[in-house]
Amino acid sequence: MFRTTATRAIPSSLTSFRATSTRTPLIRFVQQAAFRSSTRHVKTTPILALAVQQPLRKSLVRYASSSGASSTPYGQDAEDEKSLRTQKIMAKPEEVSTTSSVHKAFEEKGVEQPEDDVDMMAGIRSDFNTIVDTFSLKDVPQRAMYMGLAGVLPYLATSLSTVVLSFDIQYAATHGTGFLMDGATSEQLLHILEPLQLGYGATIISFLGAIHWGLEWAGFGGEQGYPRYAIGVVAAAVAWPTLLLSAEVGLITQFLAFTFLYYTDARAATRGWAPSWYGIYRFVLTFIVGVSIVASLIGRGQIADLVSKPIGPADRLRALRENQLAQLEADDAENKAMAQGEDSDEDEEEDEE
Repeated sequence: MFRTTATRAIPSSLTSFRATSTRTPLIRFVQQAAFRSSTRHVKTTPILALAVQQPLRKSLVRYASSSGASSTPYGQDAEDEKSLRTQKIMAKPEEVSTTSSVHKAFEEKGVEQPEDDVDMMAGIRSDFNTIVDTFSLKDVPQRAMYMGLAGVLPYLATSLSTVVLSFDIQYAATHGTGFLMDGATSEQLLHILEPLQLGYGATIISFLGAIHWGLEWAGFGGEQGYPRYAIGVVAAAVAWPTLLLSAEVGLITQFLAFTFLYYTDARAATRGWAPSWYGIYRFVLTFIVGVSIVASLIGRGQIADLVSKPIGPADRLRALRENQLAQLEADDAENKAMAQGEDSDEDEEEDEE
């Protein structure tokens, strides 16, 4: 058989392929190991670092001790310092004061600081403007404002009348005769005003409670149900029993009722159960009524020992009850007497027989 170049090339190619395939992983491992060893970080110990830095420090210390630098700080002239040391300080007594050695942080010495012009009336003016804005009732509808102010006029009139009559009674007790009329007439008029003022106050309180019923029926702020109805019920339940109390106790009770209703109305306006202006509106009206009640109580307190206590509804009920009990006792006694008389007549008839 003849050998050709093709047949000779086949074994050599196979052997070369095997050699490269077996040697490649070994060569790659050797190359990676060499690369890792060349890039490994060498740690320096503290002793080695100190040994490296010591020559530099020693050289700096040696330079600082051997240099002939001046002791004058940088930026200062030696001649100027020498002239300042020889200069004599002049005395200036006119500039010495209790504050001459004090230097304020944000001021310069010798410069007059402008004084702030403080308006001492600014706070009072602001409070006055707030009061004016409150009592102006700008947001309140005019018809509601006029009707509300007209509604408190009778209460204010009875209160002023009480104050005037109290003054007249006290004047009559001091001077023997009244200033406008005699003391007896003033006392009678005062007793007439008591039920009028209490009755009108109870009417206003009931009306203020009924307003919430109207708002509920109109659906203002949505349907609230029993919580809104309860306001009207409680107002009427507190108002009318005050007519059975004495004048002073009844007025105090109505004052508390007006205050409670104002608080309730203000919360209702905040929650949206009433118009937004209703809180300010009620504040002004309650303020007028409250001042009227306080004036009436002060006037009555001045003449508490000078007038007789009038007969009120409670006294009338008590007197009626006592009369009824006395009448029952009289009827019982009469019935017993009649029964005893009949028994005695029967006994006499039996004796005669």
